[in-house]
Amino acid sequence: MSTTTTVAIPERSTNRRTALMAVLFIGFILSGIATTIVGPMLPVFIRKWSLDDGQAGLFSSIQFLASLVGTVVSGAWMAWRGYRPSLVAGYAFIGLGLATLNANTHANALAATAAFGLGYGLITPGTNLYVAEAGGARSASLLNLLNFTWGIGAMACSPLIAMALRNNRLPGLLIGYGIFGALLALALLFARFGPEKHEKHLESAGTASRAVGRKVTIAMAVLFFTYVCMETSIGVWSAEYSRRIANGISNLTTLAPMFFYAGLTAGRGLAPLVLLSVSEGPLVIAALSLTAVGTTVIIFSTTLKVTIIGVFLAGLGCASIYPIYIAWLSKWYGARTKRIGGFLFALASLGGSAGPWLVGTFSKYSGSLRVGFAVPLLSALLMIWVVVGLRRQPAQ
Repeated sequence: MSTTTTVAIPERSTNRRTALMAVLFIGFILSGIATTIVGPMLPVFIRKWSLDDGQAGLFSSIQFLASLVGTVVSGAWMAWRGYRPSLVAGYAFIGLGLATLNANTHANALAATAAFGLGYGLITPGTNLYVAEAGGARSASLLNLLNFTWGIGAMACSPLIAMALRNNRLPGLLIGYGIFGALLALALLFARFGPEKHEKHLESAGTASRAVGRKVTIAMAVLFFTYVCMETSIGVWSAEYSRRIANGISNLTTLAPMFFYAGLTAGRGLAPLVLLSVSEGPLVIAALSLTAVGTTVIIFSTTLKVTIIGVFLAGLGCASIYPIYIAWLSKWYGARTKRIGGFLFALASLGGSAGPWLVGTFSKYSGSLRVGFAVPLLSALLMIWVVVGLRRQPAQ
């Protein structure tokens, strides 16, 4: 009887973890929609309320400033009560924000954007850190697959918005997203997360590793901030940039962000296979170089077809970068990951707020959105320089 009991408990625990991971992976589809929905909606908002580029960029700024608040709250919540509270609250806020995004006034649309931005900030650290913790040595591959599901939502967002606009079904689509968020919150409310790692044996780490950790943390802070700055800049502004190249809104211009997230999703699906033969550092440098090439193509494009090619290449380059950054975070900091991760995810949200706003501001004062796209290009070049230096650190 004792043998039967010993076998049954691990099986039950494994089944619960598998079920929880399935919910988290499915939830990241909605997260991808919430994170990227401002992009395909931006031309609609600009036309609806006659916004200039600076005012339009405010949507993403508010979204990611709210996300910054969410990541800070999430870090404190995780340290106090574990993963569950921030994940449940996060999906509830995402559902509320998406359901009310089709507002009659500019102010109410901004409030809805803040709501799903807050929700995104609440769920992102916990989901990524839980999967990294569960993945162990396979964390980079598993995180790429997690963010692959995020990419499915991001890629589907633009065509769903385009279809809803064409058939006058936008309110119904957004309410459907709200119901999806409520169901996820309910599922996570009753899920079992099991025992979690805590910072109990940190003092056993040597002072040398702490010194390396401080150096690496500075580099990681730059990488987290700059990457999300770069990704959101391209994702948010690609539809409006395409509209200007085509001199009007069309299905293809509305779908421009889809090509960015199609490249990103395809790359994340392939990344676990690539990582079998290529180490993480060289892969990140190659990916950043491809993003820089894609952004350069966007800047110098004169036709919609060339713009779409550049958007796809930029997305393909972005694919594996962020999941590998998170895997490095988990690998290097161990039990300290929750504390340091909260700080880094907060910086990532700040980068998401700054990037689209900087693109809009550069565009407004230069009179050209091409100039604004120098922001993601310079971001990619900066990260190449940082990663090259980071690879020389003993931690890697």
